[in-house]
Amino acid sequence: MDVRRRFALLAATVAATPLALGGCTAEREKVAGSAERAAPPPTVDVTPVDRTREVPISAEIGTRVSHGRVTAVRLTDDSGRQLGGEPREDGSSWVPDAPLAGGKTYTAEVTVTGDRGRTASQKTTFTTARKSTKPAITSTLYFAGNRTYGTAMPVTVAFEPAVPKEARAAVQKRLFVRTDPPQPGTWSWLEDGSQVYYRAPDHWRPGTTISVRAALEGLPIGKELVGDAERKATSKIGRQVSLDIDNATKQISVFRDGKLVRRIPTSLGKPSTPSSSGKMVIMEKHDRTTFDTRGEPDGGYVIDVDDAQRLTWGGEFIHSAPWSEGDQGNTNVSHGCANVSASAADWLMGITQVGDLVTVKGTEVPLQAGNGWTAWNVSWEEFAAGSALPVPANLRPSPQAAPHPGAVAGGGSPAPAPSVSGG
Repeated sequence: MDVRRRFALLAATVAATPLALGGCTAEREKVAGSAERAAPPPTVDVTPVDRTREVPISAEIGTRVSHGRVTAVRLTDDSGRQLGGEPREDGSSWVPDAPLAGGKTYTAEVTVTGDRGRTASQKTTFTTARKSTKPAITSTLYFAGNRTYGTAMPVTVAFEPAVPKEARAAVQKRLFVRTDPPQPGTWSWLEDGSQVYYRAPDHWRPGTTISVRAALEGLPIGKELVGDAERKATSKIGRQVSLDIDNATKQISVFRDGKLVRRIPTSLGKPSTPSSSGKMVIMEKHDRTTFDTRGEPDGGYVIDVDDAQRLTWGGEFIHSAPWSEGDQGNTNVSHGCANVSASAADWLMGITQVGDLVTVKGTEVPLQAGNGWTAWNVSWEEFAAGSALPVPANLRPSPQAAPHPGAVAGGGSPAPAPSVSGG
């Protein structure tokens, strides 16, 4: 083959190459276009169904999506005012920021977007029921706003009457907790349904902000009851403080950030009125209060006490007891309380917070579930088992051992009364 022919063949090969590449590109575009046309469009089914009437004021905008995700929800009332809200984490619904008004008409428009940018919208218009005539379950949120709580503070909601077992999942779905920084947990019910607690696997980290919403107003609870009110609160977690009370030594060991800072002699409940053993938290703090035990077994006295910190609904406190200072550290003489000297009680009031963990051990009786905020008196596995909704399997305590049980690692119905028992 002469040189001219070789160059001609080479030129022909080079000239053909762009045509081959252009052919592949066109083919890919054709395939991509076919795939896009083949991809099903996004769709959404919205509830309440259009033109539904007598909708509870606790209603959420249900969103069942196929081939896409919710990208916008617009809810307006019959005057055109737009309401705020946010989606649930699982995308199953959009939750208004506040209960809807009774006897009003609302319009919700939900927009969904598919993987390739295609959108679809669905509208629904519904009318809410007027104020229910059914009896209301009274709820009490034991988590106030603008406070600083201890690292063991559970969020507690109490109910009167108790919530029936078959209705607890619906109630729990309307109890919202948000933590910053995030530290997820779960709710757990007392067996009788009178209280539900929220906590994380580990104690709260100092500095955490906790926002709670009990969105129960107008919620159908079983067949015959409704929720009573909307309750909200946001507070912070303070420094880590915990107390260990040992009946064997008659000493209270006070820990801050996992380090022992003081031991205080104490006198606990005498054999006829023993103190409870278990993990509890400080529920209330009183500079001065009155213990009225008239009508109680082995009671019958009325006495004013200083620097009292409640541990149980049954009337167990840590408090100043100058009358028993000779017994503190060696003999139990109280009616179930932890008696300490006047100076020690005053010092404790300055270091503790509502929500601090108090662990009592070695007494004659165990702490009963619901006698106080007893969320920490069971293992995490037992606590999670009390949820009426599934708990994520990866929600577990930190594997690292804390330096002290109170340090940060990462029943009965409540019956508060105007008078305060103790001893």
